Order: sequence, then structure tokens, then C-alpha cells
Amino acid sequence: MNIARQRIVSILRQRGQQIRADRVEREMLERVDPEEHAGLLVILRLDPVDFVNAPPL
Repeated sequence: MNIARQRIVSILRQRGQQIRADRVEREMLERVDPEEHAGLLVILRLDPVDFVNAPPL
């Protein structure tokens, strides 16, 4: 399961992390593979499990 970059940006903005969200929006691939980019998700404090049951954007 890949995660849409926009979903990550949305979560970061909800957390009030505007600068980080802006950077992710500029630099991250449009689709993120949670296995391949696990380290990045850890840095962003995102758990791929959170995206499984999340409603679509």
C-alpha cells in the first residue's frame, strides 16, 4: 500500500507543522512506499497503520 503525499501533508498541517508540510509537499514523491521510506515516516512521526483506516481526502 502506497501513501499519497497529499495525505501526509494534510496530517502534518493538522498537527500545526506548516514548514515541515511545505517541505514534504515540495520534495517528497507523489506516492510513498511505507516499506521503502520507513525511516522518513519515523522522522515525520507517522505510522503507516494510521493510513489504513483513514478516510480518503
